[in-house]
Amino acid sequence: MEKTKRILVVGAGAVGGVTAAILAREHYDIWLVAKYPELAEKISNEGIEVSGYCGDLCMKVPAVARPAELTGKFDYVFMATKADSLINAARETLPFMHEQTRVVSMQNGICEEALASVVGTLRTIGCVVGWGATLVAPGKVEMTSGGEFVIGNWNREKDEKLEEVAGILRYILPTETSDKILSHLYAKLIINSCITTLGAISGLGLGKMLARRYIRDIFIEIIREAMAVADAMDLNVKPYAGKLDYYQFLGSGMMASFKRHLTIRVIGFKYRKLKSSSLQSLERGRKTEIDYFNGYISSKGKEYGVKTPVNGKLTRMVQEIENGMRTISVNSLEEI
Repeated sequence: MEKTKRILVVGAGAVGGVTAAILAREHYDIWLVAKYPELAEKISNEGIEVSGYCGDLCMKVPAVARPAELTGKFDYVFMATKADSLINAARETLPFMHEQTRVVSMQNGICEEALASVVGTLRTIGCVVGWGATLVAPGKVEMTSGGEFVIGNWNREKDEKLEEVAGILRYILPTETSDKILSHLYAKLIINSCITTLGAISGLGLGKMLARRYIRDIFIEIIREAMAVADAMDLNVKPYAGKLDYYQFLGSGMMASFKRHLTIRVIGFKYRKLKSSSLQSLERGRKTEIDYFNGYISSKGKEYGVKTPVNGKLTRMVQEIENGMRTISVNSLEEI
């Protein structure tokens, strides 16, 4: 694809920072919306520092604090904001899109329906970010693990534009295209609804949290409810990261319960130092993405007539923490 195509990355956090820096290294005509004037100035003049899995680099990227400061139209827009900021960001960016612009949703959770309501179904591309990154400091990010992207048109089959987006993202990591993007997004949604939400409520790191059997029981019940909703939606959920097959995980038999708990203990040990991103948001006094995690499962359950009491309760708990009506404590999970 011609690298003269104009690309906009909205959000200078972990995922947006890595994306913008690597595409700048590849000499794309790229701009970045960085939210804060001082950060935009720093990125423009000094660059974004990136380290970790992708190697070390520092790339200057033309950056602005708000979309209103942009000029012209962009061919591709990568939305790397938090889920709760997506709608406003999409509205502010809309004047800088043309009819054939493609907008890639890089959020956690399933935000594509909301994005399409602003920019239109034709423009909307769903994306599973299957790799890890963290914001070390403003303008400094680390890619903490490798992985892949999975992308797909929202409620449409693959087309030439989707393949062009895949070609761009392959400069970062391997990228798969799919006609079943919701199935992939839902798979990631489920694991986020377990790990991220339980960590936010308990305040524990993943290792300590999943060492407790009653929390593992809640973990399993989140998945049961989510898969019941998926069945009602006639949605065939893909294995998460090609490894965690939820259908096998919920299988029956004498050893099934033992295998489920063992699988969760292994996850807890492997990622024992992982700290919930939603917990980090709460500690900074910010809102979480709960409405796009367990809240999504709960709302779809209501829509399709499936009871989701655990996901509903967890959603309310996080909202209560956000509103100052509940403290972060592992004791809260005993209520479940």
